[in-house]
Amino acid sequence: MCTRLDGLFYRTDSRVHARHYVRGLIAPLERKNGWTIAEYSGDPEPKALQRLLNLSPWDADQARDLVRDYAMEHFADPRGVLIADPTGFAKKGTKSAGTQRQYSGTLGRIDNCQIGVFLAYANTAGDRVLIDRELYLPEGSWCADPGRRAEAHVPEEVTFATRPRQVQDMIARAVAAGVPFAWFAADEEFGQNPGLRSYLEAEGIAYAMAVPKNTDTGTGSITTRTDATTLVERVAARRKPHDWSRRACGVGTKGFRVYDWALVDAGDGHQYVFRRNIADGELAYFHCYNPRDEPMTELVRVIGNRWPIEECFEAAKSEAGLDNYQVRLYHAWYRHITLAMLAMAFLAVMRHKSKKGALPLWTNHTP
Repeated sequence: MCTRLDGLFYRTDSRVHARHYVRGLIAPLERKNGWTIAEYSGDPEPKALQRLLNLSPWDADQARDLVRDYAMEHFADPRGVLIADPTGFAKKGTKSAGTQRQYSGTLGRIDNCQIGVFLAYANTAGDRVLIDRELYLPEGSWCADPGRRAEAHVPEEVTFATRPRQVQDMIARAVAAGVPFAWFAADEEFGQNPGLRSYLEAEGIAYAMAVPKNTDTGTGSITTRTDATTLVERVAARRKPHDWSRRACGVGTKGFRVYDWALVDAGDGHQYVFRRNIADGELAYFHCYNPRDEPMTELVRVIGNRWPIEECFEAAKSEAGLDNYQVRLYHAWYRHITLAMLAMAFLAVMRHKSKKGALPLWTNHTP
């Protein structure tokens, strides 16, 4: 795997350090930062690895493309699903690029953190991997502050982009690279964004995205209601008992995720799917663009594929050091995150092979 990186570096020592870094990321270390990886690699201090992330001349976007291509060699599936989601990285201080007090669903609160926006790929065999990433730079506190930008080495050409816009750019890169997929899935932050929906529809990309309960089922716009009953609850209440069907949308830690489902056809390929919790009746609401008129079974499968990206984050943070970095510079964040994605892709490939009986997860095979 690491041989794929060799062409990114013109210095032999940089190639060696990149290999050390990736191997350290997949090693069974409790923490995976410059110091621990250096010690694991037999180096007395982390200066060489810090130089790899901060100073050495190499292109993290080219490395990103290598990660994506490596993943597609093993996991490509014409019925695959692209999944977008942000995740938070708790940080101290104010120097790290993009850091400010902001809400993170990962942390479950407003806190000092960075937000990374990711694109994952899930196939029908159950494999999942991260294939793209962007660092969210808040508009006022970062994009409009020349001093902070300069200190964190944010390139001049980088301008403010909303997280839905970042996702749009990542999808466009996947399409341009020929990544095979049938659907796009995302949570409410992206499902309620009309610009992203319009882009997907113009490109003919089918999607299933969660939307807030106060979304108007006729116009797709977000409304504010003063009563206790949301529009979604009102529409769902009009469904007859035979309109609901009980289906599983994947397997979780406690077994199959089973819900009651109902569908409303809005025309022009648009459908609204209601998911009702069997235990407490809680409703979730999804806006689907289904131009191929695929059956309800497929819509439920795609909606269930929203969870794999959360599993990707959990695995990447616990097994590949995704959140163990100690860098402040803008480009250094991309370098660490991309190498961690490569390490995670390697582990995913090893798991895939182990399911076929080819290799156990931990072997003498080196990346």
